[in-house]
Amino acid sequence: MGSDVISLKLQQKFIIGTVIAIFVACVPQICTSESLGFCSKDDTDCKDGDIIKSVPRFILYDVNPPEGFNLRRDVYMRMARFVRKLKKVGDWHLVLPPWGRMYHWQSLDVGAQDRLPWSLFFDIPSLKRFAPVIEMHEFMREYGNLTLDVVYVLQHYEDMWKSGKWEDKFSIEPCNEEIYYSKLSSGKFRGWFWGYSNITASEVQCLSFHGHVSLLRGVVQNLSARAVMFDHAEVALHDVFGDAVYWQARRSMRFAPVLVRLAANFRAEHLNSTDEADGTTRPDDWTLEKPRSGTKGGPYLCVHMRRKDFLLGRPKHVPSIAGAATQLRQRLKELGLTTVFVATDAPDEEFEELQRHLSSFQVLRYTPAQVVKETYKDGGVAIIEQIICSHARFFIGTYESTFSFRIQEEREIMGFPEARTFNRLCGDAEKKCSPPTAWRIVF
Repeated sequence: MGSDVISLKLQQKFIIGTVIAIFVACVPQICTSESLGFCSKDDTDCKDGDIIKSVPRFILYDVNPPEGFNLRRDVYMRMARFVRKLKKVGDWHLVLPPWGRMYHWQSLDVGAQDRLPWSLFFDIPSLKRFAPVIEMHEFMREYGNLTLDVVYVLQHYEDMWKSGKWEDKFSIEPCNEEIYYSKLSSGKFRGWFWGYSNITASEVQCLSFHGHVSLLRGVVQNLSARAVMFDHAEVALHDVFGDAVYWQARRSMRFAPVLVRLAANFRAEHLNSTDEADGTTRPDDWTLEKPRSGTKGGPYLCVHMRRKDFLLGRPKHVPSIAGAATQLRQRLKELGLTTVFVATDAPDEEFEELQRHLSSFQVLRYTPAQVVKETYKDGGVAIIEQIICSHARFFIGTYESTFSFRIQEEREIMGFPEARTFNRLCGDAEKKCSPPTAWRIVF
C-alpha cells in the first residue's frame, strides 16, 4: 500500500514557505455609521458635488446550505458573469462567499472547516481576469460598515409550478418558506452570514424570481445601496450555458498553484505522468489558451467512484464494487493500461475490496499526509484528486455527479478526446448505459 501514499517529507516540501492567511471572523474596528450615499454620474438628478466618483459597490451571495462544493462553483460562474456586466455601469465587485463545511467534508482531524477563503482552493489573480472579485476580508476592510444595505432571498414563483406558465420576471413577495433571518431590537437583521456574528442587514426581502442571472440587474439598477446580497443565488439561471463567455468563466477558475504542484508531484512519483510527456502543459494565463485536441494524458485510467449518499439517491446507476471492478478491468485491457487511480468517498474496506478484484492491476488513490489535510482541508484534497483525474489517459465518472462533471470540463479545456472523457460507470442492472452529455468547449 506504500505506493499509493505521498510521503510526508515530499508534501512538506511544497508547504514550507507557503503562507496561508487565516482570516478572522471579524475585523478589529467595526464602523457603525450608515452606508455612504451613492449617486450615479449618469443620473440627471445628481447635482455637482453629489457624485462620489468610483465609490466601490458590492454584490454578496450565498446558496442553499446543502449544496455541495462543485455546485457552488457553478453558481459562482453565474454571479461572476452578472457582476462582470454590472461593472460596466458602476464600480461593482463580487464578494466571494467563504467556504463552510460541506456534506463531504467530514474529517475531524483537520481543525475548523468554515470561513475558508477562496485563495485556499483557487488562483485569485486568475479569477480577477474574468470578473472583479474580492475576498470577504477585503470587503470587510473596504466597506467598513458590516451592516449590509439589503438582503434579497430568492425564491421560485409558486404559481409557475401550478400553471406551467414560464416567463422571466421578479417581484418582492411574501416569503414562501421560513427564512433564517431574525430582526433585532436595533431594527437590523441577524442571519447566518457564513458564520460571521458581526454582520447584519438593514433590510431583508423575499424576491420571487424566474429568469437568467442578468435579470438581477433590474433589482439593483435603481438602488443607492452599496452592499447588496442575494441569498439562494442558485435560483438564478445561467445567461447562456456552454457559450464562449461561460467557458471564459470556467477557464478562469484555475486551482491554487500549490494544489496543482502537489497533484503534479503525485503524478510524477506514482503514475509516471508529467505535463511535458502527457501533452497537458498550459500557459500561466488562461486568456492565452488556444483551442486544442487530441491530448494524450498520463498512462493511467482514472475513475470517480461516488458512493455514500449516491447508493441511496441513485441506486440503479451506482454499481457494486464487484460490478465497478468488472467495468474497469475491461477498460484497462482495451487501453493497454495497468494502473487505475480512484477518486472516491468509499470507506477503506470498499477500496480494499476493489483492489482485491483488480489484483493484477495497480490500484491507487491519494492519501494525503496530515500536514496537507490540516492546511488545505478536505476541499483541497478533493481538488488534488480532480487534478489527477483530469490528466488521465481515460476518465470514467459517476452518473449525475458534479464532481465528475468538473473533471470533464477540465479535460475539455485541455483538449482530451470526447470518447476518453465523457464516460460513466453503469449500474449492475444496466446492460448498457448512455454516456453523460458532452458539453464541448467554445473559444
